[in-house]
Amino acid sequence: MTGLAAPSPLGAFVEYGLIKTLAKWRARALSALRPVSDRPVQTRYGVTMHANWRDRTFQYCYHGTYGPVLADYLAKWQQPFAFVDIGANQGLYSLIAAQNPQCAAVTAFEPVAATFARLTRNIAANAGAAKVAAIDAAISREPGSATIATDGAHSGTASLRHADAKGETIRILGAAEFDLLIDARLPLVVKIDVEGHEEAVIDVLMASTHLPRIAAIFYEVDRRWTDAAVIEAQLRAAGFARFTRYGFGRHYDMLAER
Repeated sequence: MTGLAAPSPLGAFVEYGLIKTLAKWRARALSALRPVSDRPVQTRYGVTMHANWRDRTFQYCYHGTYGPVLADYLAKWQQPFAFVDIGANQGLYSLIAAQNPQCAAVTAFEPVAATFARLTRNIAANAGAAKVAAIDAAISREPGSATIATDGAHSGTASLRHADAKGETIRILGAAEFDLLIDARLPLVVKIDVEGHEEAVIDVLMASTHLPRIAAIFYEVDRRWTDAAVIEAQLRAAGFARFTRYGFGRHYDMLAER
């Protein structure tokens, strides 16, 4: 299976530079009108999540602001596969993958305690919950613990890169622990959204015994702290041949496929 076609440069500017920015403003404005509530609601992506109207990440999930690229990719995968969600947050993409009848297993890694609690509640609120294993840990080169910066108003910006002494202590799993938790039978689709820690996670994947079975990796790039060329070179050396960019400017998403 190959990725969706990337937009032209002009199309990317319109879709990601203008339309997506306006969609984010709209989501924030509409969410501000909502009463404080954590009741389950159906998002624009067709999965159920417990409401968290003061969190920008939930707002974007509910209103469909992240766009259709990865959601469609997971929903339309046509062969048996397992999904690995590194930086799962509240579980949007894990839940979408679990709805696909071809998806046999989902492993969702989320290290922040409050976000992990929402992730587990969201999993339980959806069909396919039995497929999803939620792991309260991050992935990095060395196991142990670390301090992560968090933001209750935008849970998706939690970052090991920007942490200070006031952050939250989280559990870290290395390659050996990672390998034990991943489905060992099927092709893997991997999503990485770790706010500047992408290169470390890619290193873990390169060291993983599961590497030959990874069919696709969807990862985030921010040129302020991510060396996209280094990541692409690693992936090409590991046999990934197709790279598709989705986005505009210094912050965008990449899909690497074999």
